[in-house]
Amino acid sequence: MSTAHFITSQITSGVWEGTLAGAGTSAPVLVATHEGQRLDHITVSAGAAADLWLVRVPIPAGLINDGVQTVLIQDQAGTTLDRFAILAGQVLAQDLRAEIALLRAELDMLKQSFRQHCNES
Repeated sequence: MSTAHFITSQITSGVWEGTLAGAGTSAPVLVATHEGQRLDHITVSAGAAADLWLVRVPIPAGLINDGVQTVLIQDQAGTTLDRFAILAGQVLAQDLRAEIALLRAELDMLKQSFRQHCNES
């Protein structure tokens, strides 16, 4: 299943959905894991074409915690076909605010230097 790959993916109503291509005409066996633990209730169903498969992974409420939570979707050989991340919590918000503040400060410095350069030219 080395040529299998996801061509679309999205999260809707707490369920990750992806369209798998190149996995053949029989339903592939897939595993979704978070921090090495298998997630239950992953489903694989026939897609719009013979070689497409609709994969659905319900996201358990217990998985949503502060920080970044990553889920891997692998075939039975252990090859990672796709991954998705959920970002949440106060810690993350503080990190993003700090990054934005740093970017704003650097932009202000560049604007000031550019204006000074224009005035001297």
